[in-house]
Amino acid sequence: MIELTVNGVKHTLDVEADTPLLWVVRDFLSLKGTKFGCGAGLCGACTMHLNGIPIRTCITPVSAAAGQNITTIEGVGSPENLSTVQQAWVDNNVPQCGYCQSGQIMSATALLRDNPNPSDQDIDNAMSGNICRCGTYPRIKNAIKQAAGQLSADRNSDLFKELTHG
Repeated sequence: MIELTVNGVKHTLDVEADTPLLWVVRDFLSLKGTKFGCGAGLCGACTMHLNGIPIRTCITPVSAAAGQNITTIEGVGSPENLSTVQQAWVDNNVPQCGYCQSGQIMSATALLRDNPNPSDQDIDNAMSGNICRCGTYPRIKNAIKQAAGQLSADRNSDLFKELTHG
């Protein structure tokens, strides 16, 4: 038995310790927002947060996440209540096919939590492990800048509280 806390909810699951976290979340918890891309941790489609750090869940055994806090795209926002980063994605028409976007948003959210005023180079570095086959990189960067601008404009904003869990 493995105990996981996913999006603030505790679960006890009877799964093999070496099962990739991605499959446990998708198949056992039915949280389908995080996608399978490459299976080798190279494309970023499977990105979730483990204790706030973006990780590639297609190569992370569920045992490595036991007893820790896991956040999926469903834990960042919902269609009815988008996070500020998700709203910036909508405002900038970032998604084309949309397949990689949950991983992109998870990486961008972690970036802005740790660096609320990133430079272009900071954005490039933080997002370098996320591949967008449709090539929406300029829109992704613009969305991150928009969200960062909102954060910089008001350090007491909901975005700041959202990103710092304050």
